[in-house]
Amino acid sequence: MKKLLSLIDGFSALLGRISELVVILLIASMLYEVVARYVFGAPTLWAFDIAYMSTGALFVLGAAHTLRQDAHVRIDVLSSRFSPRVRGAIDGIAYLFVLCPIFAMLAKIAAERTWRAFENGEVETVSPWAPLMWPFYSVLTIGLAALALQLAAEGLRNLIDPRRDDTFRLEA
Repeated sequence: MKKLLSLIDGFSALLGRISELVVILLIASMLYEVVARYVFGAPTLWAFDIAYMSTGALFVLGAAHTLRQDAHVRIDVLSSRFSPRVRGAIDGIAYLFVLCPIFAMLAKIAAERTWRAFENGEVETVSPWAPLMWPFYSVLTIGLAALALQLAAEGLRNLIDPRRDDTFRLEA
């Protein structure tokens, strides 16, 4: 079990690193667009598409790693009053039986959409650049599946040992 959880954590960390690289792509493309537009008077056709696709990829690829680091925003008005054991059990049940199935279903829907886009050669119709959409949808599918797996891993950790108190471990 620990090996499987460690494998899921490693995959989430890898996607987190990839999302860091996507930030560089986003910055570089926006910098290029600004220089091309305002210095040379020649805006690009692709900058807007790269911006929204890389921003979407950044968020979805980093979500699983962020969950593993317990860095998602948490409203702890009620949960901070519970013991670590109760808090862990609530998190475990919510992650494993509520959120994991939701994100697994979203990943399945995204995978189906990706396949349809690949088969049909779907392009972004409102863009003059008209990029193929299946690569972007693939990234969304991978990120959603990784988040579902990380939710399952965190849920299992919390149910196996609900007393471990690593909740809020990133707070100052």
